[in-house]
Amino acid sequence: MPEIDVYTQPWCPYCARAVHLLGSKGVAFREIDAPHGSAERAEAIKRSGGRTTVPQIFIGGRHIGGCDDLVALDRAGQLDPLLQAG
Repeated sequence: MPEIDVYTQPWCPYCARAVHLLGSKGVAFREIDAPHGSAERAEAIKRSGGRTTVPQIFIGGRHIGGCDDLVALDRAGQLDPLLQAG
């Protein structure tokens, strides 16, 4: 199973939705608290190619994007194969 990193911040409904979706898949993931101005947020921005919003999601080192991108992958039937790869 690939490593999954999810950069989030408190009180973010999109972060909560992404975390819930991944949790419902039964996969292990690392949730990284990345509030504005933190080193973790700077890391998320760098890894994502400059995207400043959260969540930022990485599966197997590949940048997936945010919550909407994750949901779109799931609806297209492409998320489960990504989660099983590796």
